Amino acid sequence: MRITKLGHSCVRLERSDAALVVDPGVFSEPDAAVGADAVAITHEHPDHFDLDRLRAAAEAKPGLEIYTHAGIAPQLEELRASGVAVHTVAHGDTVNAAGFDVHVYGERHAVIHPDIPIVTNVGFRVADSERAVFHPGDALTVPEDPVETLLLPLNAPWSKVSEVIDYLREVHPQKALAVHDGLLNDTGAGVYAKNLQRLVPDVAYTRVQPGTADAV
Repeated sequence: MRITKLGHSCVRLERSDAALVVDPGVFSEPDAAVGADAVAITHEHPDHFDLDRLRAAAEAKPGLEIYTHAGIAPQLEELRASGVAVHTVAHGDTVNAAGFDVHVYGERHAVIHPDIPIVTNVGFRVADSERAVFHPGDALTVPEDPVETLLLPLNAPWSKVSEVIDYLREVHPQKALAVHDGLLNDTGAGVYAKNLQRLVPDVAYTRVQPGTADAV
């Protein structure tokens, strides 16, 4: 499995000739989902879900499939009418997307503030025959099955560093790749890295720049 960071919380997962993109939002590149066979969307906030990026993906790939929860699906009627297959998923579901085995975990976005309504959020555990990657979206959901690589939400209005550290300890993957870091400058990212590497030394933590690809 090959993973490419595409800005903020968006990643592209590839195997053979197929690609699955998760959360192409307004902080990711305009062509972040172009060429994808399938797209998975964790929740409706614009840094994770952007119709313009989905339109570009649909134009580039006839037969594009989108996987998301029922709250977002009505916003995709335009794409459905153009031939995009929109699949609604919920916690506990298992689907095959772009050749990957995908398990869905989670139900709720983390609390930003008591006065801000909580939206639905689902996470995606994406696996091939050798390894699994988990993207939790905007939540600290612990998947029931083990993962080799955790896409770790590094910084958000709803989190603090102690929660990020405890989450990484609880999931305990072999590797952690920083996502949801679009609001950080390099100085802030360095502070997070120092704490994660010191307090969770048995997990290989990495933050890469957008466009960087690696095997996972």
